[in-house]
Amino acid sequence: MAIRRLARLGWGRALLLAGALLAGWPARAEVRLTDDHGVEVRLAQPPKRIVSLLPSLSEAVCELGRCDRLVGVDRYTNWPPALAGVPRVGGGLDPNIEAIVALRPDVVLAATSSRAIERLRALGLKVVALEPRTHQDVQRVLLTLGALLEVPDAARVWRAIDAAVSAAAQSLPPAARGLRVYVEVSPGPYAAGEASFIGQTLRRLGARNVVPASLGPFPKLNPEFVVRADPDVILVSSRAAEALAQRPGWAALRAVRQGRVCAFDAAQSDVLVRPGPRMAEAARLMADCLARAAAPARPTAAAAGGRP
Repeated sequence: MAIRRLARLGWGRALLLAGALLAGWPARAEVRLTDDHGVEVRLAQPPKRIVSLLPSLSEAVCELGRCDRLVGVDRYTNWPPALAGVPRVGGGLDPNIEAIVALRPDVVLAATSSRAIERLRALGLKVVALEPRTHQDVQRVLLTLGALLEVPDAARVWRAIDAAVSAAAQSLPPAARGLRVYVEVSPGPYAAGEASFIGQTLRRLGARNVVPASLGPFPKLNPEFVVRADPDVILVSSRAAEALAQRPGWAALRAVRQGRVCAFDAAQSDVLVRPGPRMAEAARLMADCLARAAAPARPTAAAAGGRP
């Protein structure tokens, strides 16, 4: 019936009318972006099914309001709680390829260091490689994910993080400024250097990192390096804190002798080492540690919960 009515209008006018009607329909624009490997990724439309192989990227997707699109995550993703029931696909560096393929993702989010990227691409999957290491990287990754997921106000997430870090810095007493700090992110020991996002947060809090930028964002150190640096404050996991004094020469460190060791439990450690939406919470944890360290020294053992 509709076709006969269009035919009576004449095919030329009918085509113009059809074009006008179609112009009123919302079009799904192609998504195009360049990832941290310099690879241009194109998708016909924003992805509905996402696999994330890095906890900070999973957290960023959720903070941008697209948690429901995550159909698979790596084994270390444990926040927010809404992701508890999402299938795990192994580790981020070397995930279970078959499990990922079975989930039929529109896109896979991975760290640039993941060894699975080329294999996933060879199987025809779209992969976006992103790895935030600095504050600037976190901002850029949030905007990139915002473009990928059609979140027009993605910049607000970064503004909230940035404002909260500034608020944490303003909360510190003058005595906390200039404290020399060592942050251990994992056994090895691996430390957070000045060039890392953790180092940048410390600098904004007015602290001095004993690990210079020249050593890289997260260098593996000779324990003797820390002995020579003799930091005022040490930030470390609760498990590592238990044995600090047993490390050669570490019992003599002023931070150990004066009880200025902030020991963080597993959940707090996750917050500290993930460059994403919870960086504001990490800044508050570090600020609380520095404020307590600035109080009159007292030779006590490190307390759990991030408190010296």
